Amino acid sequence: MLGMRLIHGRAFQMGCDDGYPDEAPAHRVAVGNFWIDEIPVTNEQFHEFVAATGYTTLAEIAPDPHDYPGISSEMTRPGSAVFFKPNRPAEADIFYPWWKFVFGADWRHPLGPGSSIRDLMDHPVVHVSYADAQAFARWAGKSLPTEAEWEFAARGGLEGCRYAWGDELAPQGRLMANYWQGDFPWLNTLADGYERTSPVRHFPPNEFHLYDMIGNVWEWTADWYSANHMGSRDRACCAGSPRPHITEHESRGPETLNTPVGRKVLKGGSHLCAANYCRRYRPAARYPQPVDSPTSNIGFRCIVR
Repeated sequence: MLGMRLIHGRAFQMGCDDGYPDEAPAHRVAVGNFWIDEIPVTNEQFHEFVAATGYTTLAEIAPDPHDYPGISSEMTRPGSAVFFKPNRPAEADIFYPWWKFVFGADWRHPLGPGSSIRDLMDHPVVHVSYADAQAFARWAGKSLPTEAEWEFAARGGLEGCRYAWGDELAPQGRLMANYWQGDFPWLNTLADGYERTSPVRHFPPNEFHLYDMIGNVWEWTADWYSANHMGSRDRACCAGSPRPHITEHESRGPETLNTPVGRKVLKGGSHLCAANYCRRYRPAARYPQPVDSPTSNIGFRCIVR
């Protein structure tokens, strides 16, 4: 299939016992065969989708006060969350001071009004919610991957390795992905050449010839988030099964985190992951993201089973 790679599924070790707690336990699961996009969906590809369908993303729609009880009238305007680097180290008692909700920020205007994707057409699309990613996938005749399918593809056949390319973050000093170099959130040395997103295919592919599985932008998966992998080993498909892997956290809904807004699993880390803050530039790493919360560092890619 054009722009996709056929992945021959099998049993593999999913998760990690020495990473963040929600990556455990490491366990054997199996996935069936599937095709997966070589690259995350780009601004150019998303533009084609919007031009063909007239689709409006969540970030372009004003919040409905009925969906957000207590919201101020000032906040009922379209927008999305954008990262802005502070000019000094963050104080320990300030939570996420580097994220700002910017009115008018969306996939066309990644930094807000006045910004443009004109020179970023080969960069991953950002400011897409889970529903936006699903809508694109349906239009393209594809689906979003499960967490297990995504992780298997990201590992590229390297069983048990810490990173998608081996056990060393920067082998022989070579940067293998777009992540933060320096002291997050205020000092980025730009050793990889990029402050924010980078063009797809700029960094080396993994052994499955897939690009940007690690870093650049987080990617939506179809699975609901739960605090660990408990329960998945009993639900996993047996090796050689043609069915996709199904985990318990995939089948459970928003009540998993006792919140009215469901959270799906993000995978892969982004250009904001750093050694001193968010070491999630690894295949096993995962993050719970509210389905209605697009940001400037979240994108996606699709599969066909």
